Amino acid sequence: MAEALLDQSAAAGAPPLSLLDRALGAYLGLAIGDALGATVEFMTPREIMSKYGTHREIIGGGWLRLKPGQVTDDTTMALALGDAIVTARGWDLTEVAEHYVGWLRSKPVDCGNTCRRGIRRYMQEGSLVAAFNEGDAGNGAVMRNLPVVLGFLNNEQALIDYSLAQGRITHGHPLSDLANVALARMTAALLRGEGMAVVQAIADELFTLEPRFSIQAYRGRATGYVVDTVQTVLYHFFNHEDFENSLIAVVNRGDDADTTGALVGMLAGARYGTRAFPRQWIRRIDPDVRHLIEVQTRQLLSLHTPIGGRS
Repeated sequence: MAEALLDQSAAAGAPPLSLLDRALGAYLGLAIGDALGATVEFMTPREIMSKYGTHREIIGGGWLRLKPGQVTDDTTMALALGDAIVTARGWDLTEVAEHYVGWLRSKPVDCGNTCRRGIRRYMQEGSLVAAFNEGDAGNGAVMRNLPVVLGFLNNEQALIDYSLAQGRITHGHPLSDLANVALARMTAALLRGEGMAVVQAIADELFTLEPRFSIQAYRGRATGYVVDTVQTVLYHFFNHEDFENSLIAVVNRGDDADTTGALVGMLAGARYGTRAFPRQWIRRIDPDVRHLIEVQTRQLLSLHTPIGGRS
């Protein structure tokens, strides 16, 4: 389906992006950024340059020894969250937690320590809220949250509340909360076609609430610490005017490149839609993952939103 959308929108004078175009752009963009960045995860920019020049192709490998087009926990946790929302035909936090358990038991290719600890705590204690932990200011809650945005796009309060709820299953830290809500609101604004001025205003609000997130202070750190992740993602999203170059720039920062790539892919995909995707990238993504994303995107949008409307 994604390639068909690319073909349909490639002609000059293509019609305005539909909500479905943008939503598929966000979800498939997340997977593309994940697969592209995973190759250079935990590498430094100098190491990437030495080995690849400029890394720009989905080739697999990396420390996880992935197949070309294989995705990591960023995408597979999002798919688990989305399936929980679809199964519940709305919101059920226990259903979400159970889907995370199922995901962990499936032996995913990767799982962050904070995610693993939170899911296991739920399995042992039934607790749906992680206690505050200074070490839990990671990006794991943010990277998987897109299905909440898609499922509750037209209900701002539900979008905020459910983003926080799913995140707090594993991440008990206010910095994670702030980042999760801000990126959810930015993505929703892009999906609704509200324009970059609205997105910039949401970012400015985040920077005012917590100046550590401000991209004015960006020093190039792209680690899994949620402040570094959000700075890296927003710096490259706001400073590049197309999908391909924003993704290439961000993953070549290395460090937690699968997650920074996934989040830039999500935002840029929501902004530009699938028509902006390089064909070789979308063709490389694991076809089973691509199919799941395409089906789930329609299911999530259909919960509350007509999917044929133009933005």
